[in-house]
Amino acid sequence: MRYVEHRVPSALEQIGRVHAIPVKRHDQKLIRHLTMEEVRAILNAPDLATRSGVRDRATMHLCFAGALRVSELVGVLTENLSLQHGASVTIRGKGRKERCLPRWKDTARDLRAWLSVRGAVRVPELFVNAQDEPMTRAGFEYVLDKHVRAAAEACPSLRSRSISPHQLRHSCAVIMLQATHDIRKVALWLGHADIRTTEVYLRMDPSEKLEAVEAVVPPELRRGRFRAPDALIASLLENASTSDTT
Repeated sequence: MRYVEHRVPSALEQIGRVHAIPVKRHDQKLIRHLTMEEVRAILNAPDLATRSGVRDRATMHLCFAGALRVSELVGVLTENLSLQHGASVTIRGKGRKERCLPRWKDTARDLRAWLSVRGAVRVPELFVNAQDEPMTRAGFEYVLDKHVRAAAEACPSLRSRSISPHQLRHSCAVIMLQATHDIRKVALWLGHADIRTTEVYLRMDPSEKLEAVEAVVPPELRRGRFRAPDALIASLLENASTSDTT
């Protein structure tokens, strides 16, 4: 209807009634994420003795450490990566908005290793496939799924689980929230325009709720002990004796 209202102005009254229809309610399940042990197992799965293994480690590490969407990851340009003092990468997110993210030392080390074996390819994208063409969304999903299955041998909690690239983004957000306890910093890191979008991570982090519980002083209540009346005790004794005789 938002599309039609600009094409058919004569139907604005009917379109307004359609807009007034409330959105259907639906279950809002908690977002699934990975623990640090599971992330470590996945990142350790690639064979670093091969070019593809070095690429896969760097790709998955950057996706997790930067909490990137798949489109942001495969769209990273080599020229937007800085590995000098204070390593950083410039990301173009939704709405063509750019954000500059500093890199962890281990992430920068994996990216340097990839650049050393990447070679002179013709495309500007940082990550390429075996044909030296830009890596696609489907290509990264295949890479992640392959290494998740390999990591499941050392990490049993990954067995029979389907891990999507977006779960790496969620995992970074949760870990960052637990470390900073600042939802605004998480929103800036993820590139969320509205902090209400980031608040979903507050619902899934039990440590935030635990701090709230510990901060509240519970009311002091009068304590007592239940005393059974004589009639109740007599009835219980009578039932017990009846069951013993039967």
